[in-house]
Amino acid sequence: MKYRKLGKTDMKISELSFGTWAIGGAWGQTNDKEALKGLERAMDAGVNFFDTADVYGDGHSEELLAKATKGKEDQIYIATKFCRAGDIHDPATYSKDSVTRYVDNSLRRLQRDQLDLIQIHCPPIDILRDGSVFAVLDQLKQEGKIRHYGVSVETVEEGLLSMENPNVDVLQVIFNVFRQKPITELFPVAQEKNVGILARVPLASGLLTGKFSTNHQFEQDDHRKFNRNGEAFNVGETFAGLPFEKGVALANELEWIAENRGNMTRAALQWILSYDAISSVIPGFKSVKQVEDNLAALDVPSFTEQELETLRTFYQEEVHQHIRGAY
Repeated sequence: MKYRKLGKTDMKISELSFGTWAIGGAWGQTNDKEALKGLERAMDAGVNFFDTADVYGDGHSEELLAKATKGKEDQIYIATKFCRAGDIHDPATYSKDSVTRYVDNSLRRLQRDQLDLIQIHCPPIDILRDGSVFAVLDQLKQEGKIRHYGVSVETVEEGLLSMENPNVDVLQVIFNVFRQKPITELFPVAQEKNVGILARVPLASGLLTGKFSTNHQFEQDDHRKFNRNGEAFNVGETFAGLPFEKGVALANELEWIAENRGNMTRAALQWILSYDAISSVIPGFKSVKQVEDNLAALDVPSFTEQELETLRTFYQEEVHQHIRGAY
């Protein structure tokens, strides 16, 4: 396992880490025993960073992480998020009292005395423009409840706005072969300001595994069914904003990236790690097998400059015009 510095923080985190939305809920049926085995397998491989949120299974993924990391609290970093358990448009959600409650509840579920990293969970841009929430987070740092804070964003504009605050240490962004806009518009600024980048939705909700056909049926409680067109939250979180059928067709055109790399999953993750601005890529998982497949991405050949250019052209000419919603 290789480790990269997480922006201005004092944390060096595994370049491949894991998100825990899928083991919390909203990705179909879950299995806690399998989830705990997956977390253990990841840690055995050197993974020292996990990303979660208070709304993943209404706190369930935080509780699973507490169980998995018990006795390893000083070795394993956990990042969580807040605001989506309330009205994200109401300024009161970001008040000192409100944010303190969110932080205290996460601390209780994680069974920790301090949060390594807390991120505002995809807030409206008006909240970022107002900026009051950052002063609240600064206070919570002074009180010792949190060590570092950042913002999980939907768009490049939100990311750039967040980085205007000098105390934002980390940005979490949607970044994958189908979502390349951050390369030219966000990454240079993040590197200049020494802001860490966490790459989420790295497999475009599974499209970039190459395993789906257009007639694939998802479970009713899977966001890939109930949020396919942005019915529940930002459409970019599901299939990177692509219509499912178009995404399957585009993924079929990318089968070549798997050559000499085992499969498309490993290739798609390795592509993300080609970019120095990335601190860590955080795929999700529901099984030990998926953890192992994601970890295998670290051992496959990196992309050549010619391949990277081919994929940039593919994005510009074939993909970006089909992405829905602001990004």
